[in-house]
Amino acid sequence: MTDPLARLIGELSRLPSIGPKTATRLAHYLLKVSAGEAQNLAQAIVEVKEKLFHCSSCNAITAVDPCRWCTDERRDRTRICVVEEPFNIEPIERTGEYQGVYHVLLGALSPHRGIGPDRLAIAGLMARLEGVEEVVIATNPNVEGEATALYLARLLKPRGVRVTRLAFGMPVGGDIEYTDEVTLARSLAGRREM
Repeated sequence: MTDPLARLIGELSRLPSIGPKTATRLAHYLLKVSAGEAQNLAQAIVEVKEKLFHCSSCNAITAVDPCRWCTDERRDRTRICVVEEPFNIEPIERTGEYQGVYHVLLGALSPHRGIGPDRLAIAGLMARLEGVEEVVIATNPNVEGEATALYLARLLKPRGVRVTRLAFGMPVGGDIEYTDEVTLARSLAGRREM
């Protein structure tokens, strides 16, 4: 029979950015909480898996299809902001600078990890271009994000769409989700043509 504590530590350590030491601390913390609190956490995890899915239009995480960004009539549908992952949307939203719609690629190009254009939601983006005047590419400023941005720019420019890239005020290798709102707001305001 597997030791339940060892199993919990093993499962927690499989989470991104959670190493064995952090997993052990979290597991021991969970031992101290009430059974009700532990049950609430477990139920929240199950509920997320059962009730959330990707929007059929933009790939954002949602409980209704289409998502709140795709159905918001106040959104500027002539602009699409392209991000790598669903969690990249919220930091951009917090800036209050962007009023268009989104498209989530569900990753970035990474040939050394076997992620080519066919593994990203690029076809869905291309299908949404009617009436679009600008595509804002908001991929991360790392090797994969830059390669993805260049690839998209080469696909989009022949379609007559203005292609812009965020002007990142952060170091190369950083991630959007860890960037503060002020830096992201400046990046949106200072985006540049590709």
